[in-house]
Amino acid sequence: MSHAHHHGGTDVDVRFLVGALGLIAAFMVVEVVAAVLSGSLALLADAGHMLTDVAALAASVWAARLATRPAQGIWTYGFARAGILSAAGNGVTLVVIAAVIVVEAARRLVTPPPVDGPVVLGVALAGMVVNLAATALLSRAGRSELNVRGAFVHVATDLFGFLGTALAGLVIMLTGWARADAVASLVVAALMLAAAWGLLRDAGRILLQAAPGDFSLEEVRAHIGEVEHVLGVHDLHAWSVGSDRPTLSAHVVVEDRCFESGHTPRILDALQACLGEHFDVEHSTFQLEPGGHVDHEHAGHP
Repeated sequence: MSHAHHHGGTDVDVRFLVGALGLIAAFMVVEVVAAVLSGSLALLADAGHMLTDVAALAASVWAARLATRPAQGIWTYGFARAGILSAAGNGVTLVVIAAVIVVEAARRLVTPPPVDGPVVLGVALAGMVVNLAATALLSRAGRSELNVRGAFVHVATDLFGFLGTALAGLVIMLTGWARADAVASLVVAALMLAAAWGLLRDAGRILLQAAPGDFSLEEVRAHIGEVEHVLGVHDLHAWSVGSDRPTLSAHVVVEDRCFESGHTPRILDALQACLGEHFDVEHSTFQLEPGGHVDHEHAGHP
């Protein structure tokens, strides 16, 4: 008794992801060289973040292409969750890099090494330009997908990190206070952790089969109960296959006479129309039951 099955592909435009990947990878190499020559931890922190950007963008390209494969064999939903795994991986890498930066920044706050302020400022300003270009590309790539949003968050966070690094370079130039470099790297780490929390939270909700964040099961239950001939609903479950694919299943108790009169197909149509109109659910599965059927089921009925 399933209804309204949809296993469409992704809306991600891979060309924009690949373009952003090329920009970030090229500048990362430049920044590593500049960080070593200038002795700047802030630049090295930004380069480390850009390394995660490269990994995130590469994973996003892979996941976006994988998600276009049709459902087949044991992969009954296709590979829609490849992007969610990519987003979760992005979040984990942000946490790891941020932890490394915090440890090194603490050491440099105690014993600050000399830092070449002009080089830090110049590279940071150039990095802002590169990240603005990459951000513009990613904003056109389909950010409703968590996978792409993860890559976008990486690059946008790096943009703010470069701003902090540029300010640190300016402070070092004007005052000679070398600790500004370590302070800027701590700001970068804080931004990375904030971005990681958002990605891991959203990916975790999907991977652990939680109901979509803006989804009220009580409202769904109430709307289903208003459909003509429906007596009740139980075993109601809602989850997301991918970033933008809410899915729902439920056992719906209807009047016994509907089975005798052949009215059940029209009830299915009404249920699907209800979910599509009020909750934008395209994939739903209903089990229609007579009133006494619940007594034969062994599981609980949420």
